[in-house]
Amino acid sequence: MHMTATEIGPALVVAVGDRRIDAAVAVRFKDKMLELTKHPADRVILDLGNVDFLDSSGLGAVVGSMKQLGRTRHLDLAAMTPTVEKVFRITRMDRVFRIFPTVDAALEDKADA
Repeated sequence: MHMTATEIGPALVVAVGDRRIDAAVAVRFKDKMLELTKHPADRVILDLGNVDFLDSSGLGAVVGSMKQLGRTRHLDLAAMTPTVEKVFRITRMDRVFRIFPTVDAALEDKADA
């Protein structure tokens, strides 16, 4: 699972390089998120701009990653492709996560600042 983390101001931006988050990589995704988010940032922005496909296992991995952060840290989602965004809407997970059209839009949002 190819993922990178970059500290930008008070946020940690985690970019997913793979095209799919599905049953085949869900556990690796969650493990990599745990590794990358050991950084003490209170806000993590998950850049899903490269992800074309997300199944229920992938959705579960994203939710699990949010839970790994604990109650005092926030996981926001950014740059979703229409297909991935549809999964979040259909499952009503768009009510659980704050979703931004771009990483820049997420970084500009000061609600957690």
